[in-house]
Amino acid sequence: MNEQFRPIELTAETVTRPAGPHTPTVHAFLRHLHDKGLDCVPEPVALDGATETLRFIEGESGGDGWKHQHDERGLRSAARLLRRIHDASADWVPPDDAVFAAPGAEGGDVFVNGDPGPWNFVWRDGRAVALIDWDFLHRAPRLSDVAYALQWFAPIRDDQAALEWHHFPEVPDRRARIEAFLDAYEIPADFDVADAVVQRIRYTSEHVRFLAAQGQEPQKTWVAEGTVEKEERADIAWVEENRSLFSG
Repeated sequence: MNEQFRPIELTAETVTRPAGPHTPTVHAFLRHLHDKGLDCVPEPVALDGATETLRFIEGESGGDGWKHQHDERGLRSAARLLRRIHDASADWVPPDDAVFAAPGAEGGDVFVNGDPGPWNFVWRDGRAVALIDWDFLHRAPRLSDVAYALQWFAPIRDDQAALEWHHFPEVPDRRARIEAFLDAYEIPADFDVADAVVQRIRYTSEHVRFLAAQGQEPQKTWVAEGTVEKEERADIAWVEENRSLFSG
């Protein structure tokens, strides 16, 4: 879900982004976290029609963020930050008129980011200090975000992707990185990682179809061209064929 191209304007203090029907709900959630003392998510400043303004969080993100999660220190910092946010989200009560840009997942015990890849963390000095881009906020089991993060942080992707997309200098030890992430998040490693990631891949495709049904681009084009089904099949097949790399 990281391939979202949205025009963003930056100043020294604020970020201005396009808003949607879900944005007031996201702002209510972010204010809830700030009221609980969390400064590791964007702070809403204004919402004016089709435009939202957020407080700028200094650091590296997007394409510049990938390199910071290569070592275990960066990996663990992202896991700890994700756990802190999940814990603080559990008691949030959405407004009666809440609108979400992602379908909720059964058994949800927290509110999740929905897209917690390295690109959506803000990094300083090799450490994750914030998690941004909450457009895909929804209620889900915390394992949904964890499994998605593992797919992109471990990464639970093929060797070519690890080297060319994730820019690792060599193919990483996926199992060791999974263990480090789960340890830092403090979640018992009593689940099948491959099954969790496969389930999350399926949800990602469901979400793309959800957005396409609303006429959103580029999701509508991806669905029409069959790209979503093709990538889902390929990603799941690779996970199933390489379980030994990340399941003990």
